[in-house]
Amino acid sequence: MPWKERPVEKLYFSIGEVAEELGVANSSIRYWEKEFGMSAARRTGKGDRQYTRKEIEQFRSIQRLVKEKGFTLHGAKVQLRNPDPEPTAPVDLEQLCARLLKVRRELAELRRNIITAG
Repeated sequence: MPWKERPVEKLYFSIGEVAEELGVANSSIRYWEKEFGMSAARRTGKGDRQYTRKEIEQFRSIQRLVKEKGFTLHGAKVQLRNPDPEPTAPVDLEQLCARLLKVRRELAELRRNIITAG
């Protein structure tokens, strides 16, 4: 059986390589690392950060939530801690609007009662 050479895959990537792959600035990577409490990146002897593919995928998830889906940083943190594996059920907008209008009427009534009682 002939020997087949497998391509050598990199194990670690510099912050610049990660930033370029994701299309963001190096500072975004450092900020997300700090804000999302990611484990400290591996460091070279010179102190340069090195990231694994797994860490890059975590950054990609953060980017998707914050930049594409419009999550706040807090919302993205919550979502990453408790991912929703099941898709949400379709929303009946008419029913939702009706419920919101009912709540609004109830709040207005409560406000009137508070003002007249005061």
